[in-house]
Amino acid sequence: MGEPAGIGAEVIVKALADPVLRHRARYIIYGMNELLAYAADVAEFDVFWWRDQYNSRPRAYPHDVVVVDYDQFSMLGTAIRSPSKMGGEASMRFCVDAIEAAKSNIVDAVVTAPIAKESWKLAGYHYPGHTELLAERTGAKHHAMMFAGGPLKVVLATVHVPLNSLWGRLNIGAVFSPIELVHEALVNWFDIPKPRIAVAGLNPHASENGQFGDEEERIIEPAIFMARQQGIDATGPYPPDTIFLAAKDGKYDVVVAMYHDQGLIPVKLLAFDRAVNLTIGLPIVRTSPDHGTAFDIVGQNRANPGSMRAAIELAIDLAIKRHHRRKTQLEMDAQAHTQQDHLDEG
Repeated sequence: MGEPAGIGAEVIVKALADPVLRHRARYIIYGMNELLAYAADVAEFDVFWWRDQYNSRPRAYPHDVVVVDYDQFSMLGTAIRSPSKMGGEASMRFCVDAIEAAKSNIVDAVVTAPIAKESWKLAGYHYPGHTELLAERTGAKHHAMMFAGGPLKVVLATVHVPLNSLWGRLNIGAVFSPIELVHEALVNWFDIPKPRIAVAGLNPHASENGQFGDEEERIIEPAIFMARQQGIDATGPYPPDTIFLAAKDGKYDVVVAMYHDQGLIPVKLLAFDRAVNLTIGLPIVRTSPDHGTAFDIVGQNRANPGSMRAAIELAIDLAIKRHHRRKTQLEMDAQAHTQQDHLDEG
């Protein structure tokens, strides 16, 4: 459910109030029943879920929608509309338990509603965001933040890094890794057999042959060369102010951006209510809406659930594909084992 004082409860209720979406999967909402019920009441929806009191051991349910209610936390969203220690403690608990449920195969995918990073900090958690927490909890050494919305797909080389610290974080590996990860994601998750990957430059005009910096020559070009050596169709570095237009027009399947806002501004401009954040490189499926907690509109029934709905739909699609891949692999393994048995008998 994300930050209790944010719009997480509202966008979840509004998205799942649609019976068509509800019938596509079974849902476990890790959150607070009082806030979800309040959001439903304000939006004039009947309660459509079954409630279970929080238990430290995650479990599966036979119901279509279940709220695992962390009623040890009590904070009505209409009363608190700002970051808080309690909000950080609650949202961390929701998220960690959902991750553990995915690792235990109790759930097939995790969709995270927005958190307030300041709340996490107040509660003593020093993760820059969901991505870093997910990577640590799942043991993913190589991961990247990807966004898909409307005509654009974007993956980031660096994530939650201040601009004045970027030059200490950007290196050949930091650029090569998302190229490799997004190539694999587009092939396996988005059914694009030969992805065309455009890599943005860091500097204005992609440095224009070294006139505005040398990161393109020192860092980005070697990373692209490494990717091409592995058969990946990666090209660039391209000027950041034009490459997203080419991708929007279909010339490329994805753009690798060098830093957070370079990639997020075009995505949110073109598809704010449809864009989805997908963490690639994890052993579990995880998506989220691309917006924040929106404290300023909490309790006013103004939140648009479009991005949350898109995140849920993508999570379902990826979970189905993951099941199909596993089933196919098991069948191939069984066939290979049978053939080996025949060879041994012969």
